[in-house]
Amino acid sequence: MSRLGQVDLDTAPALSRPMLEGVQRKRGFLPQMYRALGNSPAAMSAYAAFGGAMAGSTLPVAVKEQVSIAVATSSDCRQCMEAHSRFGREAGLSDAELDAARRFESTDPLAAAALAFARAVKDRSGHVPDAAVDAARAAGIDDARMVDIAALVAINLFTNYVNNLAKQQD
Repeated sequence: MSRLGQVDLDTAPALSRPMLEGVQRKRGFLPQMYRALGNSPAAMSAYAAFGGAMAGSTLPVAVKEQVSIAVATSSDCRQCMEAHSRFGREAGLSDAELDAARRFESTDPLAAAALAFARAVKDRSGHVPDAAVDAARAAGIDDARMVDIAALVAINLFTNYVNNLAKQQD
């Protein structure tokens, strides 16, 4: 049993329903994170706006999924790891690339640089050393992409935390 209420289309607050309906249509079911997040129309709305805006990032989809997998792994969020691994496969990542992402690693130079920067952002709560910024720039990550990576870390931490809060206690 979940520690947070799990809403569905019939029990969700009215302001949460449009997003939940969209997720149900797209995926065919409502994942636990959405069922928990749906309790708060404000959080649901913020998540929808943030996620929609991040779709406009210039980072390749595969790199975004690698960052999401790495953050989910480091946050011990099994549901997010599984979901982003599935999305990563859909973006063309191999099982070896998915496994490497779980360790903040990649053989692709852009992905490796993005993952190293994401790790620095996450591990140091944004207090990234100059050397990490310089390394990201040297790898071709400009300021816009650095901010995008920080945003990906933040939105993934949010969903990881909601999932971890909602899950059944062991």
